[in-house]
Amino acid sequence: MLEVVNLSKKFRTKKGEVVGVDRVTFSAKPGQVYGLLGPNGAGKTTTLRMIATLMQADQGEIRVDGYDVRSEPHEVRKRIGYLSSETGIYERFTPRQQLHFFADISGMAPSVTERRIKELSLRLGMGEFLDRRVNRFSTGMKQKVSIARALIHNPSVVIFDEPTTGLDLFAARSVVRTIRELRSEGKTIILSTHIMSEAEQLCDRIGIIHKGTLFQSGTLDELRMQTGLMHMDEIFFRLIGDEEV
Repeated sequence: MLEVVNLSKKFRTKKGEVVGVDRVTFSAKPGQVYGLLGPNGAGKTTTLRMIATLMQADQGEIRVDGYDVRSEPHEVRKRIGYLSSETGIYERFTPRQQLHFFADISGMAPSVTERRIKELSLRLGMGEFLDRRVNRFSTGMKQKVSIARALIHNPSVVIFDEPTTGLDLFAARSVVRTIRELRSEGKTIILSTHIMSEAEQLCDRIGIIHKGTLFQSGTLDELRMQTGLMHMDEIFFRLIGDEEV
């Protein structure tokens, strides 16, 4: 389970302090996809980077399976898989070599690593290119390697930060299918997106974030009932205020 309480982060710029995230609170349970929905610059990635221990919060608490991000970051990293558009893969390595490398970092036994590589290769359809260098891969193939890297240690919480950005329809569909499968396995999934249709398809609960503030959180049906609107794009603009449109 993931719990985020009163999370805040400010950044210093030449023009002064800028609020990146402002007192954000939400939680996500096993077998649930929690969507952070908002435009670019809304604070989604900053929030996810703090959860993943890649950035330290100015204020607030984050717990992953009961472990505190600030005082127990090593335990948190064992339980989190993180995928973003900035997740790097090594162009000169094969997918198999990269997965072995990250499994070693996670302290996995060699026998367990081999089993996980086989499982992920079958799940993501990587068999044909598992032992080829990444430098000539398509964007969709590279995304599969990045997903496998995030899942190699079988984390209980998986973070997807804009996972379909820049992908064609077939690659994006593969990512959506993977998220659904992980949910059915009881993983806790955090999905950051600005694509309204993705949120409608995948998310059990949705948090609408804009300018660092979480305006509302609930199921799609709850948000529809609250606003009297049907489609997620209409709901979003109603909740953040018509003046923002």
